[in-house]
This record gives sequence, structure tokens and C-alpha cells, in this order.
Amino acid sequence: MTQGNGKRTVIFDLDGTLADTSGDLIAAANACFEGLGHGALLDPVADALTAFHGGRAMLRLGFERLNGTADETDVDREFPNLLTAYEVDIDRHTVIYPGTMAAVERLHVAGYAVGICTNKPEGLARLLLTRLGILDRFTSLIGADTLPTRKPDPAPFVAAALQAGGDPTCALLVGDTVTDRETARAANAPCILVGFGPEGPGVARLEPEAMLNHYDDLDETVARLIG
Repeated sequence: MTQGNGKRTVIFDLDGTLADTSGDLIAAANACFEGLGHGALLDPVADALTAFHGGRAMLRLGFERLNGTADETDVDREFPNLLTAYEVDIDRHTVIYPGTMAAVERLHVAGYAVGICTNKPEGLARLLLTRLGILDRFTSLIGADTLPTRKPDPAPFVAAALQAGGDPTCALLVGDTVTDRETARAANAPCILVGFGPEGPGVARLEPEAMLNHYDDLDETVARLIG
């Protein structure tokens, strides 16, 4: 673990943790299938969890429904089209989870470094946060393509903590999926998983150090885990 400066740090995942982005992600995938003449193959509610597994996962699911199996050649061909469609309409349906930004502000006031580590490409993450009007409330942003590796490799998490002016050895990760859980474990850092994300309270099966049912409870949970 990279040695830091002792400043306590909270790093957030983005999709499914800070905001519900599933509607716009599903819409981008459906735009690909509609462009191929197949219509909308994914449901914005029923397939929300797949959306948080990434663009290729959504394309695979759609092609499986269409053909019974997904050809990776088709997935690779449509992936750039998905990114283009997503960038055009990145914030039409996306909503920040209740209490999120109030909790972020309280962390700042309490002296924590606060940043983001996401597996969304950095440019798209920066665009979305700008459109939502919250980019300046986070002092770091590490995306899927910022470094040679991405989560669950611990390097992006460590980089996010350092870029935020914090200490990776006094940091925790707030997330919503097994990827976040494995990232924190690899970094030897505590993990808080949200129970209001795409999988809901089912993420408790991953045995994080803490579960979060509402951002009103974040302060107490963070203080308990890293002081």
C-alpha cells in the first residue's frame, strides 16, 4: 500500500452508488438494438442490475435474447455505438440517490478527503458529474481508463485517495457491487456497500464491513470504520 499523509479519505463508486444511472445505460444499449432493427430488447427496470455490470454485459444480454447466445464480435462492434448513444443522452433519466450530496458536504466539513473511483470511462464520468452539477464536490476522479488497470485492481482506489489529497491507508470505499467489495479487499481497506443500489440489500451476502441503507447514516458509519 502506498504511504499517505494520514488524512482520512472516503472514495465513492459512481454508478449505483452515488446515482442511479441504469435508465440511461439501458437506453444506450437499446439504441444499438434499435439501430440494428430489433427494437428495445432490454427493460429499464428488470435489467437495471445488468446495466451496472457495464456496456458489454448489456449488449450480451440483448444478443442472448435475440439469438440464444451472444457473439463477442457483435458485442465488440456495437460497444462504440453504445458509448456514443450514452454520451448524447447521459443524464436524461439519471438521478442522484436521496441524501447523497448532503452526506458528501458533511464529509468535507468533517475534514475527510472525498473522491470517486469508477469503472465508467473517465471522460463519460466527468461529463455526467458536470451535467449533474456535482463534479466540483469531489477532489479526485479515477475512471476505467485513467490507469492501465481498473477495479477490482486496487491501484485505481489508491490513486483516487492520493489524488483527493488523502491517505490510502486511512481510506474506505463506498460501493454497490462485488467489484467494489473485491477492490476494497485487495487494497486492505474497509468497504461500505449501499443497500439501495441495483441489487438492493442482497449485497449483504458479500459481507462488507458495513451496509448503508440511507446516506443520512453515512457519517456515523465512516467514523466507526476509519475514525
